[in-house]
Amino acid sequence: MKMLLKSAIAAAALTVPSLAMAAEYVFDPAHTTAQFAVKHLMVTNVRGNFGKVTGKLNVDDKDITKSSVDVTIDASTIDTREPNRDNHLKSPDFFDVAKYPNITFKSTKVEKAGDKKLKVTGDLTIHGVTKQAVLDVDGPTPEIKYPGQPEMRRGASATTKISRKDFGLTWNQALEAGGVAVGDEVTVFLEIEALRKLPAPAK
Repeated sequence: MKMLLKSAIAAAALTVPSLAMAAEYVFDPAHTTAQFAVKHLMVTNVRGNFGKVTGKLNVDDKDITKSSVDVTIDASTIDTREPNRDNHLKSPDFFDVAKYPNITFKSTKVEKAGDKKLKVTGDLTIHGVTKQAVLDVDGPTPEIKYPGQPEMRRGASATTKISRKDFGLTWNQALEAGGVAVGDEVTVFLEIEALRKLPAPAK
């Protein structure tokens, strides 16, 4: 019985280091952005951003492929610096934010893609439609501590390209000279800064 107990304790001790390597981080909304670019009138790119992005990172530094990310974007906070266009984008012609208020991404697989680079596959939901998407990620960076702040910070940058039509965003207008007013391919950019709270100091 004593031998069994010792074996169980030893096995539990071996699992502690791997668990200790995994840490949860919460997005810092003041330093996290979601932006996009889409072709307009076949001649230039219109860029915009979403003002509210929340989420969590779970990072396993011992085995980065066991990490995960969960992102929620408030679609009603879209901003292209043109109020009439923003109102149109919020309408049923596009995001229909009254019915589908959030855009979400939940990772399902993390793969190494080079030095400090990852490919993160996950379920992307836009306009009530869920499709698989792959993010090309730089990071995550090593942890740093901002002077005077009670948490550790790390960041990551990600990009992906999606088709509007895949998510039911099909509104468009034909141009007299040929082509359409709004391109189908959208490039998405994420800049994430996330925080890990430190334990309170012992009294």
